[in-house]
Amino acid sequence: MLLGDARSGKLSDNITGFARALRRAGLPIDASRISLAIESTEHVGIERKDDLSAALKACLVSRQEDLVVFDQMFSALFRDPELTRQLLSQLLPKAPTATPGVPRKSRVQEALAGKNKQNDPGKSKEDEMKFDAAMSASDRQRLQQADFQSLSASEFRLVEKLARQVKLPLPKIQGRRTRTGGRGDRIHWAKTMQMAARQDGDILSLPRMQRKPQALPLLILVDISGSMERYARLLLAFLHQATRGAPRQIFAFGTDLTDINHAFKLRDTDDMLTEASRQIKDFAGGTQLGKSLAHLRVNFAKKLTGRRTVVLLISDGLDTGTAETLDSELVWLKRHTRSLLWLNPLLRFEGYAPIATGASVLNRHVNGMLAIHNLSRLEELASALNKLLKIK
Repeated sequence: MLLGDARSGKLSDNITGFARALRRAGLPIDASRISLAIESTEHVGIERKDDLSAALKACLVSRQEDLVVFDQMFSALFRDPELTRQLLSQLLPKAPTATPGVPRKSRVQEALAGKNKQNDPGKSKEDEMKFDAAMSASDRQRLQQADFQSLSASEFRLVEKLARQVKLPLPKIQGRRTRTGGRGDRIHWAKTMQMAARQDGDILSLPRMQRKPQALPLLILVDISGSMERYARLLLAFLHQATRGAPRQIFAFGTDLTDINHAFKLRDTDDMLTEASRQIKDFAGGTQLGKSLAHLRVNFAKKLTGRRTVVLLISDGLDTGTAETLDSELVWLKRHTRSLLWLNPLLRFEGYAPIATGASVLNRHVNGMLAIHNLSRLEELASALNKLLKIK
């Protein structure tokens, strides 16, 4: 199973597959909406196509501009012979007949083509390279500013590819180890004696000892809940490349905590994503950050490097756990780390305020909050981290 894609022969799984196809087309659909859609299907039945469409639309569409996408996707998928056979096997009385309509939106075509492209990876890569080569400066600028959630399927693949190329010069501090240099508080006496021995006892200069700069160790916590699904996959790909060689600990969290450091040790990013998909059991589910932090405290506290660790918490803050648990676990985390930085894609909205319960608790404890919803924000991340950490 790949991140964000799962199907089987059951009716509930077909509804889940339909919802995720809509999500690939850019609709914001989380796990709670999918569960509601499955429940509504059980109530209205599948005998009448119009009733089923209305029920699913009420559960899965939250924006006026997505109604056309839903109608086209519903019509296309319910004319799919393979899906029709599956539904017939689940007591669907008859297959819906095809009806003429307006040309499909590109997002719908790309989402429906996703399965075929997976069956022909060579063709997919060839098309992607052609798209990349033909991209104009204005296209690239638009993709730089585009919210990851709003991208079409092909745009998402291209932006993910571009995200892997974004550099992240991590903040550095003066470490404990020393090296010889022209500046420093202490004289390097051993080096001084070596120089004097080579120069017949003459001391022409006094080498100094200066501390070696070292990258701050990172603890990265990535929210993989339903509302963060698109951001999670792309940011995992970005972090796999951008933090390579840095001291890092990577965990994914939804309803529980998953250690994905083994996946991040793989050199190929696609292999990493596949392995992470295998390891993560609660992808696109709910969010219980407090419970996940408790798991971190009990099982992985030794992975924190003194009080030098910088925590990058990537989440929209839509937590479903108790505020008390989250508050106490954040107190512990702050006590054992240098800084806690919240990377929040919801900052893309002008006037956003962390008023949801989980977001409000988070906001009380974090040292800073940064937007991380498009390529431009990824490129600005290094300077923003330096500024928040007050490192020159």
